[in-house]
Amino acid sequence: MMPKQKMKKPIFTNKAPAAIGPYSQAIQWGDVVFISGQIPLIPSTGELNNQTFNDQATQVIDNLEAICNEAGGDLDHILKLTIFLTDLSKFDQVNAIMMKRFSEPFPARATLEISKLPKGVDIEMDAILSIQV
Repeated sequence: MMPKQKMKKPIFTNKAPAAIGPYSQAIQWGDVVFISGQIPLIPSTGELNNQTFNDQATQVIDNLEAICNEAGGDLDHILKLTIFLTDLSKFDQVNAIMMKRFSEPFPARATLEISKLPKGVDIEMDAILSIQV
């Protein structure tokens, strides 16, 4: 008898921006969910929330949280977070926002400075979370 194969399941919510290319907001495989990179798009309008860097970072985390919720989890279910910044001098600002939105134990994390992000934004985050099936 063949073992039952796991199937990848797309996760989608209108409370986060729709994918702007050939990818899913998130994919669930068993109890692990891989969230695609989120930029500071406001889901209801498709406009950027980019008045300040803090606005951008907060919107990105709001988008991640909406996808986590749709998958049956929340920000505290995130195991690994990757942060992409166009200016690494914003590192302390990101840490301050994370302290308000995440609780201990904080997710494992990598923060990278890159030259450019989609739509000219200053921050993007992707995440891996675990939920109970």
